[in-house]
Amino acid sequence: MQILGWVLKVLLMCSVLGLFSVTSVAQERPLSQAPICFEADRLVLQEFKAKILKDTTEILASWMGKDCCGGDWEGVVCNPATGRVTGLALQRPDRELGMYMIGTLPAALGNLHFLEVMVISGMKHITGPIPESLSNLTRLTQLILEDNSLEGSIPPGLGHLSLLQTLSLGGNRLKGPIPPSLGNLRNLLVINLGKNSLSGPIPPTFISFLSLQSLDFSFNLLSGFIPDALVRSQNLTYIDLSNNQFSGKFPISICGLANLQDLSLSHNQLTGTIPEQIGGLRSLNSLKLSGNKFIGHIPASISRLPTLWNLNLSRNGFSDPLPIILGRGIPSLLSIDLSYNNLSLGTVPNWIKDRPLSNVNLAGCKLRGALPKFTRPDSLSSIDLSNNLLTDGISSFFTNMSSLQNIKLSNNQLKFDVSEIRFPDGLASIDLHSNQITGSLSSIINNRTSSFLEALDVSGNHFSGEIPEFTEGLSLKVLNIGSNKITGHIPSSISNLIELEMLDIQRNQIAGTIPTSLGLLSKLQWLDVSVNSLTGKIPTSLLGIRGLRHANFRANRLCGEIPQGRPYSIFPGSAYAHNLCLCGKPLPPCRGKNQANLGQ
Repeated sequence: MQILGWVLKVLLMCSVLGLFSVTSVAQERPLSQAPICFEADRLVLQEFKAKILKDTTEILASWMGKDCCGGDWEGVVCNPATGRVTGLALQRPDRELGMYMIGTLPAALGNLHFLEVMVISGMKHITGPIPESLSNLTRLTQLILEDNSLEGSIPPGLGHLSLLQTLSLGGNRLKGPIPPSLGNLRNLLVINLGKNSLSGPIPPTFISFLSLQSLDFSFNLLSGFIPDALVRSQNLTYIDLSNNQFSGKFPISICGLANLQDLSLSHNQLTGTIPEQIGGLRSLNSLKLSGNKFIGHIPASISRLPTLWNLNLSRNGFSDPLPIILGRGIPSLLSIDLSYNNLSLGTVPNWIKDRPLSNVNLAGCKLRGALPKFTRPDSLSSIDLSNNLLTDGISSFFTNMSSLQNIKLSNNQLKFDVSEIRFPDGLASIDLHSNQITGSLSSIINNRTSSFLEALDVSGNHFSGEIPEFTEGLSLKVLNIGSNKITGHIPSSISNLIELEMLDIQRNQIAGTIPTSLGLLSKLQWLDVSVNSLTGKIPTSLLGIRGLRHANFRANRLCGEIPQGRPYSIFPGSAYAHNLCLCGKPLPPCRGKNQANLGQ
């Protein structure tokens, strides 16, 4: 999507700059000669404004007065010679997530007969269908309606817009098949229909896309074979068909696209082997084929891809042996993911270990023995070696990993005392669950803990001692310390974890009461304190956590009335079972005030 976004911005910039250059001419003309906007066009824009019931972007607040071409109407561009509206560009600013429009698109937009560019993008809450009348806009070169909530099917009449160069309808709620009539758009450079619910096959009419540069149909329900006709354009640089239901073999015709830079066919149902001809994609930067049913060997011809920096072949059925990649094979490689195939690597191959890689993901590759020693540890930002048979080598593993942000070593057989390890300062995520690690949590969480740390999972180990105090300034969103041997109580300073979304302390030996300060964690969505020795009441302060979706208080020594309000009263009774004397919905009612107040 990043490349597609770049393509769209370039195309839009070129088009809009062309239009604005015309507007600047109007500003140089004497005011007496500058035309007032064409009245019929102004009325169409006013009708669009009337259909928008709420506008937090405040763009439409500038649409005042009778002259929509005077430069005051934000997003409106006119031809200075005629006063006709030629551009409508309404786009939510990047990163301004709180900005949106609520409303629908009126059919009257199809009466802007001189319109060349229409961009209504990122407004999130514009609903209803795409008006069929847009097929009347025969001068249109850019139609961008992405990231709204548009519904219904794609109007077949859009295939009549013969000058169209960009068609972007991604990020909506569109359903039904892709209209075969879109194959008539022979000038199309960019097509983005991703992130909808479109179904059925890719129409065979798409053989006409001889100038196409970027194609994104990702995150839909499309099925059938990927047609060879789809990739006839030698100008294609970007193809994303990921997260659909495509079947059949890898289309060998793709291997003839000399300019292709980014290819993603991930998360489909593709079968067979990867053809050796893939080594002909000399411009390829990123190859993502994860989550399919590919088998056989990974072709050695991949080593001939000089600009490939991202290779993701995870979650397939690839088998040994890996290709022998010598010397300068794949010289640009930065990120590799071979996780969850039928590989029995034993050790990390030298051609991976000796490179200055950024991301290494070899989960479930049957690695054994000691953790690998990377030749360039300073370049690594993310490592996933989980679900292997690794046993030792942790003492020097993190040496010089100054750029490491994410580490995942879960589901191995690692046995060490955490106090002997010095973790890199910049870590954002640590996942060590399901090993045989001993020691105290205070070796990881203390007054030196980095504010970068957002996720910590050490569940299923042999940690002991107490939960440490939490200082202000921590950014933890996930804290999972379940299934250890932790004792003591829940510190009231847990309220300092103001970003926390998940707290799991189940299956330990934690006693004492649930602190009322826990109710200050307003972002909490998951809470599990089950199978401990907690006493007292469930504090009513927890009613302040309104976004909680899962809670489990089972198998403690809690007593008194369950907080009577959502969501606690609608969690299943099993979430409160095997306690001392809890009562109230969803359990049986309390027997008088005495039982309700027990535990205080």
